[in-house]
Amino acid sequence: MNGVYGQRLKELGLMTLGTLLVSMGVYFFKFPNNFSTGGVSGISVILGRLIPSLSPGTLVLIINTALLLLGMAVLGRGFGFMTCYCSLLMSFSTYFLEKIYPMSAPFTQEPLLELLFAVGLPALGSAILFNMNASTGGTDIVAMIFKKYTHLNIGKALMLSDLTIVVCAGLVFGIQTGLFSFLGLLIKSFMVDSVIESINLCKYFTIITTHPDEVCDYIIHTLGRSATTCPVQGAFSHEPRTLVLTVVKRNQAVQLRAFVRKIDSTAFLMITNTSEIIGKGFRGVN
Repeated sequence: MNGVYGQRLKELGLMTLGTLLVSMGVYFFKFPNNFSTGGVSGISVILGRLIPSLSPGTLVLIINTALLLLGMAVLGRGFGFMTCYCSLLMSFSTYFLEKIYPMSAPFTQEPLLELLFAVGLPALGSAILFNMNASTGGTDIVAMIFKKYTHLNIGKALMLSDLTIVVCAGLVFGIQTGLFSFLGLLIKSFMVDSVIESINLCKYFTIITTHPDEVCDYIIHTLGRSATTCPVQGAFSHEPRTLVLTVVKRNQAVQLRAFVRKIDSTAFLMITNTSEIIGKGFRGVN
């Protein structure tokens, strides 16, 4: 039972970290520079200029709360706890940052540097959340509703809406801000996928050895992983060998490689990167 609670606390901690990274990137770097790379934060930046009485942080809170209520009303039980938690945390943390640390201007006079942080922090946070099948809500809630009732390509629809927000930013704040926002949208699209792949990166080992028992014992009892074996024969030497297949985490790969070279100097190893591992000990089948 402690293991289950520990895992849930770890997941909650990661969700909190990811959401706060998004909030920090949005408040400290997007809002002061008027970068509008899509989503609720982009809409809030534009509306904040058009409706001076409402700040972007307040608008994020209002819009996200409204979308959250809409999602719960339309999707019911299909609307997950993780999305509710992350959406509310993002909304309130952005709102409170605005109250406790008001910003009247960007940190620096380097917009490109500011853009990198405005995109990088939310991309890192979003990647952590997406990797756990969670999100900060916002326009994702609209996508979930459309997915339930229509056959629209949600990915293309969200990209089109983000592009529309970028164009509006250019019209409201000028061509320079619009171009920076468009550049940020492109960087965000590539960066989220890259961070997710990096988080999940593992090492796939193909080992041909004459000491399969020692290798498997090390994999199972020292590294806490499993392996698959099968007898093979060399095409040139015609000598019998054993093929060992296994997948380990990056930090375990160096240990396994050193151990195999130590006990079998003639072993043949092929080590490749992989980020989509589905099965026990890695990622469950959704």
